[in-house]
Amino acid sequence: MPKVLISDKLSPQAVEIFTQKGVEADLKPGMSPEALMECIGEYDGLAIRSATKVTPQLLERAKNLKVVGRAGIGVDNVDLPAATAHGVVVMNTPFGNTITTAEHTISLMMSLARQIPQADASTRAGKWEKSKFMGVEVTGKTLGMIGCGNIGSIVADRAQGLKMRVIVYDPYLSKERADDLNVEKVELDDLLGRADFITLHTPLNDQTRGILGAEALAKTREGVRIINCARGGLVVEADLKAAIESGHVAGAAFDVFEVEPARDNPLFDLDQVIVTPHLGASTTEAQEKVALQIAEQMSDYLVSGAVTNALNMPSVSAEEAPRLRPYMQLVRQLGSLAGQMAEGGLEGVTIEYAGHAAGLSTRPLTAIVLEGLLSRLLDSVNMVNAPVVARERDIDVRELRHERSSDYQTLIRLKVTTEGRTWEIAGTLFADKPRIVQIEGMTIEASLGTHMLLIRNKDRPGFIGRLGTALGEAQINIATFHLGRSGPGEDAIALVEVDQPVDKAVLQQVQSLPDVVSVKSLAF
Repeated sequence: MPKVLISDKLSPQAVEIFTQKGVEADLKPGMSPEALMECIGEYDGLAIRSATKVTPQLLERAKNLKVVGRAGIGVDNVDLPAATAHGVVVMNTPFGNTITTAEHTISLMMSLARQIPQADASTRAGKWEKSKFMGVEVTGKTLGMIGCGNIGSIVADRAQGLKMRVIVYDPYLSKERADDLNVEKVELDDLLGRADFITLHTPLNDQTRGILGAEALAKTREGVRIINCARGGLVVEADLKAAIESGHVAGAAFDVFEVEPARDNPLFDLDQVIVTPHLGASTTEAQEKVALQIAEQMSDYLVSGAVTNALNMPSVSAEEAPRLRPYMQLVRQLGSLAGQMAEGGLEGVTIEYAGHAAGLSTRPLTAIVLEGLLSRLLDSVNMVNAPVVARERDIDVRELRHERSSDYQTLIRLKVTTEGRTWEIAGTLFADKPRIVQIEGMTIEASLGTHMLLIRNKDRPGFIGRLGTALGEAQINIATFHLGRSGPGEDAIALVEVDQPVDKAVLQQVQSLPDVVSVKSLAF
């Protein structure tokens, strides 16, 4: 039974979901980093919120860990490259708190427009400063949104309900999607010059870090108001403070900061700024929803192999997983067989999906092929980190798909290029069981067992008898025997399943037989 550690506070119903799905769950919130390091090696999964830090050091100790599940969107507390390098799937729940975060954005925008927190504090202090807190309406104003994904689209809808005009800067937003949302897609400079309010809804990466700095802020309309419930670091806080102090920016409302917990921040000194302690996802409904979602996702992965909302590997839905499973077995065998056949450094890999296979979600299948190929070189390669390892080693990986007719309803062909040579094999499914149907251009029909011999020979009479005699004298029992050839009397190939590993002495004996070109021992 897979075992999961819940190291941050999660709904008790999440534990029930794990149990119902056949996963043992230990709820231990508030563990010290040292205690977590001591016990993490026992677990297949780690369910967290934002408190637990998944560091390279922790991953080194997590020898059995297969998946980290973040109940929420942000994974700033997870070292994603290190997790990928260790072959650990990292999942989040990107849709569980979209409404909650969007509503918080709208709440901050309204509070900023009417200075509600400042007026509340003043009134509680016994003052009655009606003239001091003159606000602005949002009706008829232009909202400029930087980013328009799941959360941004909800903010756009709510803003339109407030009779605002919505313009959007998002390079990944299609015209069709913009039309569906009834928003105007614009360039960033256009947005900066037109917006009365600016909200941010984009991840933090090299392209978006500091997207609102001094230069961008100088292009905004005088009196603009800025709201950030997305990620700290999107706005250069020192530059924003200067723009507010100069009077160019009327105010700002922030739920996220460059450094969190934000106990000391340049924006805190300004009366024109409203701040909240990263409350975007903090509603009862959202917290319950993401906890249950991550329990479902982690359980599905550990029990059935379904991958949902993974950040470092292709997703495979629970519906797809059963359909893909026999293909996963086939491509794992193809990758492993090619990896053991090929000699020299890998330079290129081409995977051709034909017939029914062309209609599959092929990214996870390609990752498994790479896993099989690279496992002969590296110990800790799996379908999570294999694509990264291939890129790091400058291996050219290509996928081809076509549905043209062939001798098989479904076919996967693998071509591996090494230093100066290309190796080619192909496989199909018979009754959902993998079969190798071609090796080096020669037709063969073979199932792979645990221990195999791959023999290249000349097609001459007496070869099979001599091979059987040699293996029999060595007390090696033959389980299955598969043959292929390019033509009578030409090149031939044999895949022989045996009941035990074949040592070097026996391999040398087989190699010395007449008409044998080469022999390799394979393991699957």
